[in-house]
Amino acid sequence: MKKNLLALIFFLPSLLFSQIFNPVEWSFSQEDLGDSEYNLVFEANIEDGWYVYSQYVGDDGPIPTEFTFFDAKDYELVGNVEEGQSIEEFDLNFDMVLKYFKKKAIFNQKVKLLSNSATVSGEFVFMVCDEAQCLPPEYVEFSFDLGNAESSTDTETVVEEESESSSLLNLVSSDDSSHLDKEKDDDEKGPKKGMWSIFFIAFFSGFAALLTPCVFPMIPMTVSYFTKQSKSKAKGVSNAIIYGLSIIFIYVALGVGVSAVFGPEVLNSMATNAYFNIAFFVLLVVFAASFLGAFELTLPHSWINKADKASDKGGLIGIFFMALVLALVSFSCTGPIVGTLLVEAASGGNYMGPIIGMLGFSLAIALPFALFAAFPGWLNSLPQSGGWLNSVKVVLGFLELALAFKFLSNADLVWQTHLLEREVFIAIWIVIFGLLTMYLLGIFKLSHDSNLEYLSVGRLFTAILTGVLTIYMIPGLWGAPLKLINAFPPPMHYSESPYGVGYTAGGGSVESHDNHEGQHLGPQGLMVFHDYEEGLAHSKKVGLPVMIDFTGWACVNCRKMEEQVWSNLEVKQTLKEEVVLISLYVDERTPLAEEEQYETTIAGKKKKVRTVGDKWTVLQAETYKTNSQPYYVILDHDENQLGVSANYQDYGEVGLFKSWLDNGIEEFYQ
Repeated sequence: MKKNLLALIFFLPSLLFSQIFNPVEWSFSQEDLGDSEYNLVFEANIEDGWYVYSQYVGDDGPIPTEFTFFDAKDYELVGNVEEGQSIEEFDLNFDMVLKYFKKKAIFNQKVKLLSNSATVSGEFVFMVCDEAQCLPPEYVEFSFDLGNAESSTDTETVVEEESESSSLLNLVSSDDSSHLDKEKDDDEKGPKKGMWSIFFIAFFSGFAALLTPCVFPMIPMTVSYFTKQSKSKAKGVSNAIIYGLSIIFIYVALGVGVSAVFGPEVLNSMATNAYFNIAFFVLLVVFAASFLGAFELTLPHSWINKADKASDKGGLIGIFFMALVLALVSFSCTGPIVGTLLVEAASGGNYMGPIIGMLGFSLAIALPFALFAAFPGWLNSLPQSGGWLNSVKVVLGFLELALAFKFLSNADLVWQTHLLEREVFIAIWIVIFGLLTMYLLGIFKLSHDSNLEYLSVGRLFTAILTGVLTIYMIPGLWGAPLKLINAFPPPMHYSESPYGVGYTAGGGSVESHDNHEGQHLGPQGLMVFHDYEEGLAHSKKVGLPVMIDFTGWACVNCRKMEEQVWSNLEVKQTLKEEVVLISLYVDERTPLAEEEQYETTIAGKKKKVRTVGDKWTVLQAETYKTNSQPYYVILDHDENQLGVSANYQDYGEVGLFKSWLDNGIEEFYQ
């Protein structure tokens, strides 16, 4: 009785405050630009505390705002849909930079009429979140009558959406930029974290490039040139500093060029575009093959010769072209590193990423020339060039190859082909880092390697680190989470085997449904149904109650519940053995068969049910009068609710969730 009362008291707020949220109101207007061109305006007024997401978000983030225009016989689109100024912030929950709008969002699309009049119609989908929960994606239809048959310039539609994201992104339209100033300090913290990460990764990559056979021997040669050719030590130091600044300028200009050529829209789409990710995979494999000695990447000799001639002019121009010669001559070693950095920075979706990356890389390259010119005695402490420089290249080649598969995995996840699932990815990395460990220990060598007479301390320590990493990854084949590298492999649920390669979990009264048709691997290795009717039918077959889990692929709070509460051994055991778990994803965008699509009314608003996610959204809204997730319900075989619903948000109270779960199961058997 105490247990029942505790669960009732805890979840009473979910009964009192369950509601259908409508935090966004859309209005449409049109502007005649002359010469048969019109500007279509889509404006969202957003309630305080809610956020609508940009068109440009990452693969693992919330669903972006996306516009679709129907039949275009009488008009053509001019450019893409443009959006107002958004706030961009690194979100720790999604582990990526995200863009969103707060209070107001404005989108514009220019069209040009091909006849005297035209009706421009279509639809868009958007997602909205607050700090605690998210709403399912919502589709909104629009129609504009342009030309001779002008319609009213303002049509309004009310739409609600809540999307599960704890990102504290704040969005402002171009007409509402004052909000950006008010929240500037808080909103810049996230982007700065992302940019600092790019900078330091690039900075250490620059030091790695210094240790390659194309760059390292150039340090004493170049520094000696400046110190001996200069009339004074001060002049030599200043020339070396100018030389270093020229290096920084050259590489930063490269970063600016990449950002300018691709533009912010392309950069934002790179992370989620499968074709970009496949291209990056191929590019990194080529870089890796070059480092491993298959061939050398070289630039046209004419470039090098022209830069070398220009360096003879002397003065500041001559020093600049000396730096350019270094960049061109060392391309076979630095090119793959620079290319990888640009790929990583650009695929992060931030316009400043490539620029910051090249700043960090070039700073690491330039520093030694200035420091050794100021303190030439330090040159004596540099190790002699030799075979170890080629070994550095080989190590970088293995790392390039490992990173390449991350991009291939991204493409596989976008297309959901399941060709590179978690076990396969981990197996590939085990082989790569296992071979790297063997190489460092001298068990085998590549074509350009010299004979290894002994292991240096640095080489031995590196071999120990890569060997430990290799052994650490092996349990990942059997379902270990591998938290140290969890940013690289596919997520746990994207796996070919529920409990790891070669192992089938057993035990419990519902073992018979582990391989039941219609079940899928769910969170924490639990087997779940994604179809309501299939799950209900199976619950009758095995004689267990149903637990419905209204969730979403982009629901951060759902993931927190699964990771922090469902991971408890007692909770997991109960979910595995004492209920049939049905997880219904309200943002699942798989289209329903045409005969299954229909239109309904929710909270006074018409809604078209066209996708699987729409179907579960309507089920939740019509039956339980709410549209927020996570939302949990326990049912008997007649679909009667047992106990109360749970809109659970307190991730630390495992005991309360367990009490609620036990209460529903106990009521089922009573």
